[in-house]
Amino acid sequence: MAVSRSTVRNTLARLLLLSGLALSLTAGALDTSLPAAIDLRAESEQAGRQNGPLIILFSRRDCKYCETVRRDYLQPLTASAGYRNRVVVRQINQDSDAVLIDFRGETTTHARFASSEKIKLVPVVAFYGRNGKQLTDPIIGTRLPDFYQGYLDDAIEKSASALRGR
Repeated sequence: MAVSRSTVRNTLARLLLLSGLALSLTAGALDTSLPAAIDLRAESEQAGRQNGPLIILFSRRDCKYCETVRRDYLQPLTASAGYRNRVVVRQINQDSDAVLIDFRGETTTHARFASSEKIKLVPVVAFYGRNGKQLTDPIIGTRLPDFYQGYLDDAIEKSASALRGR
């Protein structure tokens, strides 16, 4: 059975189109990024209006543990109906020279801000109120995966209590 060149070309074109579509869907599904911090003063004010903390993941591009925290805990948190309107979650990359407005309204970079916060090892999840006040102890490292969600929920509740003045 002979197959015409146009049939082969059309079939190859369809396969390429489907491959490209599958690749783009896979890439979208693997996107575990969080919004980068841009203006900590404004972002903490936004969180304060929601009566919740500004949660910052201090990360590095090459940190597989940071990816786990981002993918397994913080991204689901931002999608959760229980937290979506209570917290603001941002990321600061310890190895980035991206411009950042700090809590005082001054221009710095992600790397300099992380250094000023004494971040040496990542991941660190920190909880801030207005004016950059830390509301509870940060979660350092990945700890025990079976309990990490509990640590996160507890820190959010402590932060909310601190914001209410309790």
